[in-house]
Amino acid sequence: MIEFEEASFNHGASAVLRGLTLGLAPGAFHVLIGPSGAGKTTFLRLCYMDLAPSAGRMRWFGQTIAPNDRKAIAGLRRAIGVVPREPELLDHLTVLENVALPLTVGAVRAEDRAGDLKALLEWVDLAGRAEALPAVLSRSERQRVALARAVIMSPELILADEPAAVDWQGSLQLLALLVELNRMGKTVLVATHEPAVLRALDGEVEVRVLELADGRIAPVEMAS
Repeated sequence: MIEFEEASFNHGASAVLRGLTLGLAPGAFHVLIGPSGAGKTTFLRLCYMDLAPSAGRMRWFGQTIAPNDRKAIAGLRRAIGVVPREPELLDHLTVLENVALPLTVGAVRAEDRAGDLKALLEWVDLAGRAEALPAVLSRSERQRVALARAVIMSPELILADEPAAVDWQGSLQLLALLVELNRMGKTVLVATHEPAVLRALDGEVEVRVLELADGRIAPVEMAS
């Protein structure tokens, strides 16, 4: 699905990620673990081409994409849904309008997808907050708005950055939704520094664990 071949990323003179050779397997539930500041968010940004590797190669869905190919990047981002650690919601738009934003970019009228939007808000337990503005939402609610917005275009891959950054009950709710998406056939990648995320997923889904340390990522064999 996404392949890295000796890919690296430098921030100025500092190497953040080095010599990455790995692939994200279709249909798998991946968890990228590593301490805060290790480069997990940078890795996610490479996945959806918000950043380009400083060296090495990457392929998305079997294809290479040039950093200046705006059309191809736009197509890629329709196939990848992103739930950032701190969701960027438009404060003047309601929850429903924020979730519907990708439809407007894709030249689809929200009115034509009203049933889908209603069902999606019910799925993330925000049906009663459809007309609320972001300023009154909790962090957990904001992340669920971001998840609903991330999946409105039916992406193949969902990336979630630090879902445990909110209250733990809210984190469990978000993780349960991600597990459900994976059971529906979606590929999921969660980045976290919190070991409790792996414990929460134990027995719920088969997890492929990747560990980021010293700029390198390696698979981790979990005890059975």
